Amino acid sequence: MVATAITSSFFPVCSSSSDSGAKATKLGGDTGNLGGFKSKHGSSGGLHLKANAQAHSKINGATVAAPEENVKLGTATPRTFINQLPDWSMLLAAITTIFLAAEKQWMMLDWKTKRPDMLDDPFGIGKIVQDGLVFRQNFSIRSYEIGADRTASIETLMNHLQETALNHVKTAGLLGDGFGSTPEMCKKNLIWVVTRMQVVVDRYPTWGDVVQVDTWVSASGKNGMRRDWLIRDCKTGEILTRASSVWVMMNKLTRRLSKIPEEVREEIGSYFVNSDPIVKEDNKKVPKLDDTADYIRTGLSPRWSDLDVNQHVNNVKYIGWILESAPQPILESHELFAMTLEYRRECGKDSVLQSLTDVSGADVGNLADGGTVECKHLLRLEDGAEIVRGRTEWRLKSPNKFGLLNEVPAAESA
Repeated sequence: MVATAITSSFFPVCSSSSDSGAKATKLGGDTGNLGGFKSKHGSSGGLHLKANAQAHSKINGATVAAPEENVKLGTATPRTFINQLPDWSMLLAAITTIFLAAEKQWMMLDWKTKRPDMLDDPFGIGKIVQDGLVFRQNFSIRSYEIGADRTASIETLMNHLQETALNHVKTAGLLGDGFGSTPEMCKKNLIWVVTRMQVVVDRYPTWGDVVQVDTWVSASGKNGMRRDWLIRDCKTGEILTRASSVWVMMNKLTRRLSKIPEEVREEIGSYFVNSDPIVKEDNKKVPKLDDTADYIRTGLSPRWSDLDVNQHVNNVKYIGWILESAPQPILESHELFAMTLEYRRECGKDSVLQSLTDVSGADVGNLADGGTVECKHLLRLEDGAEIVRGRTEWRLKSPNKFGLLNEVPAAESA
C-alpha cells in the first residue's frame, strides 16, 4: 500500500477495465505502422495487432498458408513503480552525448591566457608582410640542431635561410616544378644557383629559442638577384644573424650560366625591394690556397642525402666540408661570427673533394689569450678544380661556453 501511494504521486494510475473501452488516445498523430505491425481497435476494447502480409511458406513442395496472427492485448497491465521506470540506458547515452559535445566545444575555445613568449603560429609556413615584399617565418631550435656549445650550429642557421627562401617563392605563388624555380624558369630549364654568400652572426640561439626569419629579394646587376635575411629572437626582438647572397641563373641541362629572360623578369620584378644589402659587401679578395695550406683534409665525398632535387650538392653542405679542415683548437675556444663564401662550381654525387684551411695571424697553440682569428678556406676536387673559396672570422667564446668539452660528470661513489 505504501509503495502504491508513493508511485501514484509520480505516475498516473491506470483507470479500471470498464474505462478501457473508451476511445483510444492518439499519440503522435493517427495510429500507423508500428515496427511492421498494423494496429486496430477491437470491439472488446483491447488492442489487436495484425502482422503484415508475408510470403506463404512451402512444405514438401506444397504451399501452406500461414494463419493470420492476431495478438490481443486484453485488460491493460496494472502500472507499478518498476514497469513505469524510464529506460535508464537511453537516458545515460543521451547525457553522455551531451557532455562529450560540450567538452569538445570547450576545448576548442581559446580561453587560456597566453604567456608573453607564446606565438600564434610559431611553426607555420610563414606569411608575407610589409606590403607583400618581405616573407617572415618562425623556427624553433630543436635539440638535434645544437652542437657541443649548446647553441645552434652555423649549418642550422643556413638551413633556415634556405627554407625561408623557398617558402617565400611558394607563398608568393611563383613556385614551379623546380627547386625554387618559377613557372617560366621551368619552361626554359633554368634554375637559381648561389655565387656569393655573406653571413654575420651576432649571437647564436640556444635550444628552445624561437627565431623569426625575414627575407626579401632585390636586383643585383643586370642578370643577378640578391636575397637578404634577418634573423631575430622572437621573444626580445634582438638581431641574431644577418645574411646577404647573390644568385644567378643556370641551365640545368647544359649546366651553363644564363641571362634572366624577360618573361622571368616580369614574374619576379614586382617582388624586388629597392634597398641596400643587409650585410655590407666584403670587397676583400678571397685568396686561392694551394698545397702549402696549414691544414688539409682529403677524401671527402657526397652522400646521396647531400644532393638536392637539381642533382647537385646542397650549398649548405659545403660549409660543413670547409670546416672539416679547421683546426680543432679553434673550434673549441672560438666561435664563427663572420663568413664569406664564393661558389665557383658545383659538384656531383661522384665527386671526391679536398678541404684546405690556412690560419692568419694567430698561434693555434695559444688561442685562449688571443682575440679574433681569421681563416682562409678552399674546397676543391682532387684534380684541383675549385668548388668554393671562403674566409671565416672567429671570436673567443664567452666564459660559460669555454671548456664545455672538458666538463665530464663525476662518477658516483659506490
